[in-house]
Amino acid sequence: MNAKPNPDLKRSPDRATRSKVKAATTEAPGPIAETLAAFASRTRAEDIPAEVRTRAVHHMLDAAGIAVAASRYDFAHRMLTGMRGLAGEGPVPVIGMPARLPARDAAVMNGFLCHGLDFDDTHVAGIVHPTSSILPTVLSAGAMTGASGREIVAAFVVGVETAVRIGMVARSGFHQVGFHPTGMVGVFGCTLAAGRLLGLNERELRNAQGIALSMAAGSLEFVEDGAWNKRLHPGWAAHAGITAAALAREGFIGATKPYDGRFGLFPSYLGKEADRADYPLATAGLGEAWELMATAIKPYPACHFTHACIDSALALRDKIGDWRRIRSIETLVPEGVYKIVCEPEAGKLKPANSYDAQFSVQYLTAVSLVRGKFGLAEIEPDVIADPDVLALTSKVKYGPYQGGSFPKLYHGEVVVTLDDGRVLRHREHVNRGAAERPLTNAEIVAKFHGNVARGFDAAVAARMQETMLGLEAADGVDAVLAAFSPRLR
Repeated sequence: MNAKPNPDLKRSPDRATRSKVKAATTEAPGPIAETLAAFASRTRAEDIPAEVRTRAVHHMLDAAGIAVAASRYDFAHRMLTGMRGLAGEGPVPVIGMPARLPARDAAVMNGFLCHGLDFDDTHVAGIVHPTSSILPTVLSAGAMTGASGREIVAAFVVGVETAVRIGMVARSGFHQVGFHPTGMVGVFGCTLAAGRLLGLNERELRNAQGIALSMAAGSLEFVEDGAWNKRLHPGWAAHAGITAAALAREGFIGATKPYDGRFGLFPSYLGKEADRADYPLATAGLGEAWELMATAIKPYPACHFTHACIDSALALRDKIGDWRRIRSIETLVPEGVYKIVCEPEAGKLKPANSYDAQFSVQYLTAVSLVRGKFGLAEIEPDVIADPDVLALTSKVKYGPYQGGSFPKLYHGEVVVTLDDGRVLRHREHVNRGAAERPLTNAEIVAKFHGNVARGFDAAVAARMQETMLGLEAADGVDAVLAAFSPRLR
């Protein structure tokens, strides 16, 4: 399944293929919902390049492995108890947990787990985590309909391609006004993926998007206090997408201009940032340029905005030697991420919990310098409260990264001043995982096994890998669901 890269494959309108895509303007290109409905309805599995389909199942494997790791945490068990209390048991397994729920509730729970550790993939330009919402959608919808594995993979690709383009339209504007696009734009990708599996025609798919408009949600308020809300956004998008598709199938009428109408997604949710909306990006390159190939797999369990600084800190550590010699640290990041990972400064300098830590570039830089690594262990309570880590965190200031191209890339630079006055610096202009520096399929598999090892033995992990990477050739999703829901050891 680890296919060799195809240099002729069209990946993204931000890359060499952009010249073949109509130049973007700020004027709406026409019926966005109709174009997306046609794409979702007419795209055949064989229309999707083999390399894209192969990469797709690796993204699915990555998210499922994260869900398995997340299933070991207290937040997962509290969430499961709450979901069970609503409608009881059902037919669809929960990833990594000995539980089954009704299809929509399983989608909520599985999305919660896929996003639970903030370790899931990110489309850089769209600033959206697509797989954590689309995967639970196609697992539940596939179980509901008995769709073939090949069709489930195709629906997943369709969902990702549409969700990330809708996110790209905002050009980072959603974050500036306090919304989390993973839930807000994810719902439309989930709607089209579910609608495809439920057999909707183009008219019904158009209506489904109009229905989904009233279900788009996701606040960034969680960054203020480390609340668990963010974890819920992808699963809720999956739940809403399945609901919207089911209603549209029965003739429910939805809004006709869900994206660019007077009270559509972008005019309403972007508010004062509405002028930055680049509407043609919603449909640019559909079926020609594959945005899934520009979707980054995370090497670290933290907000992707911070990864370049983590890498920079780790690159500097050997040059520094004893981290106790550090007098001061400056982290340089795009100004567009200040509200998310730098501010409010007091909370970022002393994280109260793992979520605070994952969204603090100050903490993440310091803990990487102290421990010489960054993984799930570095967001455990004992490390977050480590006096040495907090002492170094207090020395971290932030400033603007110069010469960047955010949100196309998530840049970062770390500047360290030592006690003898020497200044050391390292810059990561292209963050790892970006289209220009993607993790290989083999690296994704290695990451998967590292996550799954927290709960299952190697034989179980191998079965999980085999079924997910072999999904396209399977009769349906049953083998995957069974493999990912054994009892914890």
